[in-house]
Amino acid sequence: MVRPVERAAPTARQDPILATAAQNRRGIIAMTTAMSLFCCNDALMKLAREAFPTGQAVTLRTGFAILAGLAMVAVMGDWRKLPLGLRPLVLGRGVVEALCALTFIWALGLLPLANITAILMASPLLIVVLAVLLRIESVGWRRTLALAVGFLGVLIVMRPSAAGFSAAALIALASAVLVAVRDLTTRMIGDDVPSTVISLTTTLIVGMLSLGMGALETWHSPWRVETVYLALAAMLVTAGGYCVISAFRNTDVGVVAGYRYSVVLVAVLLGWLVWGETPDPIAFAGIALVVGSGLYTLHRQRVRPDSQLKPESQKPL
Repeated sequence: MVRPVERAAPTARQDPILATAAQNRRGIIAMTTAMSLFCCNDALMKLAREAFPTGQAVTLRTGFAILAGLAMVAVMGDWRKLPLGLRPLVLGRGVVEALCALTFIWALGLLPLANITAILMASPLLIVVLAVLLRIESVGWRRTLALAVGFLGVLIVMRPSAAGFSAAALIALASAVLVAVRDLTTRMIGDDVPSTVISLTTTLIVGMLSLGMGALETWHSPWRVETVYLALAAMLVTAGGYCVISAFRNTDVGVVAGYRYSVVLVAVLLGWLVWGETPDPIAFAGIALVVGSGLYTLHRQRVRPDSQLKPESQKPL
């Protein structure tokens, strides 16, 4: 007699495993370190942009970043997985990342460091907007209100003068949108593709597109101190990316991710120390709205285990 196949009873949804205080502490230190490294990279790129056009600056930095990326692949032993970088999603992410870098660095040469950093910090909010438009996730009234407050903050920060918005501020906002698209694309890449392979593939694509942009520019002699800045920036970006990945290993993502906003404080400090840039009170108010809105959005994603948008472990530009 053949017995009927018994169906397993549905199991209750498991609550996410929370990290220990020590693990979260390690993650917070790694995240704040990464944000500091990224911000120092931005400062060096801003200094380099005083001597080089956008395409040349990105191309030169990419040359150094490729060497750093190859070193990371060697250290992690991911040589055999390099062909996975040819997957369409990985290549598509690389193209979006290249557009992010070119638009961001172009605007970086024209805007105060704190202002452009605050605009870029709107990307987590933009991820939620794109997820709603693509029907990946629904958003309740709390997060809708937080999004509205965040965008109000972006508009305040983008205010260049009484004359209206500048092209540089709009390009910076476009870069933030591209960052959101990049992060959503990253979530669709399989776990079998190592972060080192994704990073190296992206770096190569950034180099190719920046070289194409550079062909339309008048290049300057690289034999100057700004080239040293670009080499240092490449090392900082590589180290920052490693720190971000480490920040999300065995930690509570909802706790650690909020510390990415520490980059705004570092940007304000560097802008004041290097260029004497100090955001006016209105700009500070806008920055506070962007950061507060982003932190609340991260909080809502943390308390809702059904959320499809957990903060991801990829670096900013």
